[in-house]
Amino acid sequence: MNKFQTFIRKDSARICMLLLIIVVECIVFSSTGYFFTASNIFDALRASVEIGLAALGMTFVIMTTGIDLSVGSLLALVSVTIGFTYQAGCPFVLSLLLGLLVGIAGGAFNGALIVYGRLHPFVVTLGTFSFYRGIAYAATNAGAVSVFPDGYALAGRAYILGVVPVQVVVFVVLTILIWILSKKTPFGTYVTAMGYNEEAARFSGVQIRKIKMLVYILIGFLVAAAAIIYTSRVSTARGNAAIGMELNVIAAVVLGGTDIKGGKGTIAGTFLGVVILAFLKNGLAMLSIRGDWALCVTGIVLLLGILLNRALEVRQE
Repeated sequence: MNKFQTFIRKDSARICMLLLIIVVECIVFSSTGYFFTASNIFDALRASVEIGLAALGMTFVIMTTGIDLSVGSLLALVSVTIGFTYQAGCPFVLSLLLGLLVGIAGGAFNGALIVYGRLHPFVVTLGTFSFYRGIAYAATNAGAVSVFPDGYALAGRAYILGVVPVQVVVFVVLTILIWILSKKTPFGTYVTAMGYNEEAARFSGVQIRKIKMLVYILIGFLVAAAAIIYTSRVSTARGNAAIGMELNVIAAVVLGGTDIKGGKGTIAGTFLGVVILAFLKNGLAMLSIRGDWALCVTGIVLLLGILLNRALEVRQE
């Protein structure tokens, strides 16, 4: 069996394992009598769309042996950019565009420090974790904006046919597009090659700096999209948005099978990782599990997922 066939086999086995975890969750939480209903399933996913969008970008980042700890802070900065520029009198469409530009610029800033400054991604994004959040607080004087155009509610609170949240559809569509990017384009091939062996990829003609910059710009764009949906969903723009989000994003990516050492990872796995964490959070809430114990259970599930992924790797090596 060649390396490509081995990779496909491992990938398929991992997806089956993640699907099995989701089935087990549905069985366990169905005892509540309401969990396994269309409205609840969609609401569980609806609350995790922002995490999911950032996780799509984080998959590429981790596959290149990087990390981005600033996603929650950047989301808050984009959110207050949208809210406070609109409050200051900007046309709302312009506020949205400014928010997107801030997200892309934030990702590009991280990428530039990592690529051209040759700094470690952990150190850079730990710094911008505080920097972006600090700007969001300082620029707004820790205030908030809660008045937006009526049509903006469509982005985060509208439903199709009264059941399917619009933002869940957006998440699924973007997942498909990012999956195509990862599997059907040279970009995805280059990202994987860089993660396996950056020096070998460089000697093969891969433009390492360009690809890494694109990876961080992509996650910045996806975080900005998440911020637009988040701000609409909660109908508030403030500097304390999405605190702790980065941990959930990384957890979903790692649970989905992306190797923290780089090179290995799939968008499909990340999508299922997001679903697993969304169902777990929703199900534990429906069982009235206290928040501290729910956090413990989430940690145990994450560790078990990582151990199962590792066992799968060892078995098929």
